Amino acid sequence: MKDQREFINLFNRSIWNLFENALKTAYANPAQSYFFLKTLRAQKKASQKRTLWEKKGVHVPPFMIASITNRCNLHCSGCYANARDKTSDSEMSKVELTGLISEANELGISIVILGGGEPFARREIMEITSGFPDIIFPLFTNGLLMDDGLIAGLKKQKNVVPVISMEGHENQTDERRGKGVHDAVQKVILKMKKAGIFYGVSLTVTTNNFDTITNPQYIKEQVELGCKLFFYIEYIPIKKGTEKMVINQKQREELQSRVDSFRAGYPGLFITFPGDEEEFGGCLSAGRGFVHVSPEGDLEPCPFAPYSDSNLKELSLKDALKSDFLKRIRESNKLGETRGGCALFAEREWVRSLIH
Repeated sequence: MKDQREFINLFNRSIWNLFENALKTAYANPAQSYFFLKTLRAQKKASQKRTLWEKKGVHVPPFMIASITNRCNLHCSGCYANARDKTSDSEMSKVELTGLISEANELGISIVILGGGEPFARREIMEITSGFPDIIFPLFTNGLLMDDGLIAGLKKQKNVVPVISMEGHENQTDERRGKGVHDAVQKVILKMKKAGIFYGVSLTVTTNNFDTITNPQYIKEQVELGCKLFFYIEYIPIKKGTEKMVINQKQREELQSRVDSFRAGYPGLFITFPGDEEEFGGCLSAGRGFVHVSPEGDLEPCPFAPYSDSNLKELSLKDALKSDFLKRIRESNKLGETRGGCALFAEREWVRSLIH
């Protein structure tokens, strides 16, 4: 695993490069180009904040994943959110979420990934994000709650980047997400294209859809629809009996090869998870690159490792990031595995043992 200082510098450069590439994809849209220029400056300031906190003994990751609700209007097979052990605790309130993001901003966390459940089930999220124009909010959504009002709001708030979850073509998407979902999502995508919204798609990579979503023709179709951001996320077998959906090592290597060719040939941003983590010496969870906040406010290493010793309703984010639990994971040799798959999901019994 890379030296911590080397890793931080590499990560900061990678974030800078990501937004430089985003600027290139927005060349035809002056408003988007200006936004990404401002974002580059904001990202630099945020990295300086993180460096200062590092010197004070607080390791602040550049990313935070916030699952803001357990609620969802779909029941997709294999959904990690449905597989979580739901607690009786209430979800973080609007005031608590706003306070969390405010502190994240002060610490230098510059990208807050919003998920759920379905984040648009909490429509007030757009009111919260409007107060933090320097933070980028990739928002992972099934798209079905995105009416004209939300699309108008997204056009104004360029720092909120909707990322639509799909599985490929109609039969593949509807098989996992429900009949009619693909067609409904396509209508939303056309509205976003018309509105000039910078948006992405999230593609869960399985043995069932591998050939479809890594086909250049499929990428070309999405680019023509206005998609500028592609997340390839390997399926993690949260639900027993779905292990056959997990891609093998040969497919992982092929995925990286094809994504590299897409980066060279299409005007878009392409991110693979956990594949791109190999550049950084392994898994980025537990604060190396990101932390996860559950709907109830638990600070966790990763969405796929839902264990915590700190709740953000009771502790500040700064104090929670000092968690001995997260530190022990970071300092172990468990995160250096780069042969594919999710390192912490594979080691979930060990992770659980650290707090029990």
